[in-house]
Amino acid sequence: MPKTVTIPAAKEGDILFNVEEKVFPDLKANEGDKALILMHTVPFEGSVGFVNMLTATRLQRKGFELSFVLYGPGVLMAAATRGYPAVGQEAFAGNLQYNRQLKTLMDEGAKIYACRFAMGALYGMREDDLIPGVIPINPLDVLDINIQAWRDRALIFSTWTV
Repeated sequence: MPKTVTIPAAKEGDILFNVEEKVFPDLKANEGDKALILMHTVPFEGSVGFVNMLTATRLQRKGFELSFVLYGPGVLMAAATRGYPAVGQEAFAGNLQYNRQLKTLMDEGAKIYACRFAMGALYGMREDDLIPGVIPINPLDVLDINIQAWRDRALIFSTWTV
């Protein structure tokens, strides 16, 4: 018969991990450093989209000139018409997290782009349906911003989930 091991249950406020140790140096951007985040993710179908937004926010705060491209289902993250029972109201905690994080990124200097092809052909979104400040782009621009980022030696994160 296996022996039962009993230990006190963890309680709120307990620290269960070494939160002080950081293995790598806390690097900052050098003058002129750029970063490009490509977001092809379905909002609310997992945590990856929001986690990548938080990573983008860290890059922005580390001093990178940040461009953030929403394409495919990622354009839904920039919908200004989200909310229930009315636009701008949270039906559940976190319902507007994407909207808030995009606004934070823009407030801190990032440029947010949304692909017009995905908006219109896939989801029937109009440019007026975007959060103010999000820049609609031609689908051909998705490749060209990648080429420009490569030429600028930018840090590129390409996310893709379905």
